[in-house]
Amino acid sequence: MDRLASMQVFVHVAERGSFAAAARALDLSPAMVAKHIQAIEARLKAPLLHRTTRRQSLTDVGRLYLDRCREALSTFAQAEATGEELLAHPHGVLRVTAPVVLGTHGLAPLLAGFMQQFPDVQVELSLNDRVVDLVDEGFDVALRSGAVGAGERLVARPLRPLRMLLCASPDYLSRHGTPRRPDDLQRHVCLAFAHWVHKDRWRLVGPQGEVGVPVKSPLVINNGDALRQAALGGAGILMQSELLLAEDLRAGRLVRVLPRHAPPARAAQVVYLPERRHVAKVRCFVDHVLEHLG
Repeated sequence: MDRLASMQVFVHVAERGSFAAAARALDLSPAMVAKHIQAIEARLKAPLLHRTTRRQSLTDVGRLYLDRCREALSTFAQAEATGEELLAHPHGVLRVTAPVVLGTHGLAPLLAGFMQQFPDVQVELSLNDRVVDLVDEGFDVALRSGAVGAGERLVARPLRPLRMLLCASPDYLSRHGTPRRPDDLQRHVCLAFAHWVHKDRWRLVGPQGEVGVPVKSPLVINNGDALRQAALGGAGILMQSELLLAEDLRAGRLVRVLPRHAPPARAAQVVYLPERRHVAKVRCFVDHVLEHLG
């Protein structure tokens, strides 16, 4: 017999005081209730009940077994509710990955509001400019800049495109001059981001449409903020997201270069696995990100 079912039958017998009452509550025959009790007693090699024609009471073994059954059934019920709880109430660890700039300047400022709204969720944010595999590396959600791979089995929700700018420090421009046309970039030092596919050719969109400009990139760095620091030090002309550059531009530490031309905006998405769409912590986090960055 199913041991869990037998435990449930025994608890009903103990709480209701008779086989007949337990049978009515469980929609079983009294004979089936008796078989469950007999099966337990056979396994334990001890009686659970003192039975007379007028009443029944628990033996010492029965009282101890009743306590253990209640604990076991409660644990089982909690385990069975796990899926429903995950779907209904946001809680637990939420592992998120994002590119460094988008994660630092776009996502991180939103986390305080999310954590206040959902205090039972613990967020673990990992910043990395490489493409992270959500399944292999155990992440729930990712923010991505650029296109999502055609072969990736992901749900992608679009965010506002990332506006890209060209800029340089006043010191660099005073020493090397200010470019007036896209072709002038060929005579300048252009700082390259290691994760770009085409580091030696910059695409710019201006009044006459899109142009591609060959550039020299003697400095290649795999981190946007490090490129920014190099530009602040006068190393060359920088192409990066407005998210990263806004404060320096407002403070005059960096200056727009070719303000009528700009690199094409980069697509951005929040992505997650299809089977995670109904998990409460994922659903609420994605909604929070879309509300502020969508």
